[in-house]
Amino acid sequence: MTGRRRESFAERRAAKAEIDDPAVVLEAGARFLEARARSIGEVRRRLTSAGYRADLVEGAIVRLTELGMLDDAAFARAWMESRDRARPRGERALADELRVRGVDRTVIVEALDERREATSSTATDLDEETPSADEAAAERLLERNARTLARVADPRARRQRAYALLARNGFDPGVCAALSARVVAAGDEGA
Repeated sequence: MTGRRRESFAERRAAKAEIDDPAVVLEAGARFLEARARSIGEVRRRLTSAGYRADLVEGAIVRLTELGMLDDAAFARAWMESRDRARPRGERALADELRVRGVDRTVIVEALDERREATSSTATDLDEETPSADEAAAERLLERNARTLARVADPRARRQRAYALLARNGFDPGVCAALSARVVAAGDEGA
């Protein structure tokens, strides 16, 4: 066997701590953003845990923000749009997911407000009972699970399963109660 020893994680981290060139850290941050958009907190955490010096990490974050590659507000909006399409979640769950990714609380609140406004602005004047963004997302989640819920014969058990499904996905208790009752009513009409 040829004897080149692999560098340990600690050794790679120590080597990165010795780096003085901000371009190297900037390039590492840009590579991290290649796969998907990320929050400032995620990039900071990744570069810091890799071993780069804190001052160089902050400089890279500032430069990536100036270049438009990092924008927490755009990241939060895109995250919510993606979730609404692929895996509907309630406001509480969305806020928790963004908080875990290092998005600032004020940015999360603004993004949630925009989500609510977007839902209300798509309503027509004729339709007075427009569902909220959370209700619309909850309805999509229930539609995806309609066949599974329809297999539950007992209306009470069906309502409990629908409520639990919505609650697990971060929906408000009022939304859970109203929509799980609708599931039971729809199931009774279908029978």
